[in-house]
Amino acid sequence: MRKKLEGNGLWESSRMMLPEHKVAINEHEAVLRRRQRVELDEQEWEHVARSVTESLQQRQQIKLRLFHPIEELTVIGIVDRVDQLKGRFMVDGEWFPIGDIEGAVIEE
Repeated sequence: MRKKLEGNGLWESSRMMLPEHKVAINEHEAVLRRRQRVELDEQEWEHVARSVTESLQQRQQIKLRLFHPIEELTVIGIVDRVDQLKGRFMVDGEWFPIGDIEGAVIEE
């Protein structure tokens, strides 16, 4: 006859996870999935500034890639306003931080 606690007997039959452990695992996985902010060099910033200005002045549609820690965020529309003082710009009535821009393309 075999005893229940022999070897790893009790633990072999008990496979449960505490809710606190599950939360900690999920939080750790979320941290691993976080995106890193892309730093643009001076030339890239000049391209972004030209694209935003062109969209604002000529009412051309622009596609902007913005930083978001969890997902890739893309804003497509026409720049309505730029507020240099507050460091933000408006596309289709919604404000976005200028510092979050990772790339810009004028759509033809």
